[in-house]
Amino acid sequence: MYAVVEIAGQQFKVEKDQKVYVNRLEGKEGSNVSFDNILMLDNSGKISIGNPTISGASVEAKIVKHLKDDKVIVFKKKRRKGYKVKNGHRQALTQILVQNILESSNKTKVESKVKNEVSINDETSTKKTVAKKPITKKPAAKKPVAKKTNK
Repeated sequence: MYAVVEIAGQQFKVEKDQKVYVNRLEGKEGSNVSFDNILMLDNSGKISIGNPTISGASVEAKIVKHLKDDKVIVFKKKRRKGYKVKNGHRQALTQILVQNILESSNKTKVESKVKNEVSINDETSTKKTVAKKPITKKPAAKKPVAKKTNK
């Protein structure tokens, strides 16, 4: 069983007990995180594709450690101009261990009930609209003309 999940704006194909390096996540080492943006699931040949995501599916993972990637060197040069700039950076990463891939979870059932209650309350509330006054432009002031004096 594997899933294509979106984590921090990037898509990863993950399986159970797989270690993955992702962009730095909030949370301490050893804490558990879950991801709800599941784009595709494959459960032994049964493929589910989300539109855009699969509702109810989630991936549970554990944060193993926070680290920095190897240095990436950025070198800029313009020929015949004497322009050379060397910069670089180390990307902050988090190593996660995928613990479980769930096709449906109880958490989404509770969230859907809460959303239904909120939508019922929103429909019963009255909306007040205020009429906007049209914007009128003031006429432009005339510029003073300099008088010529002949001496």
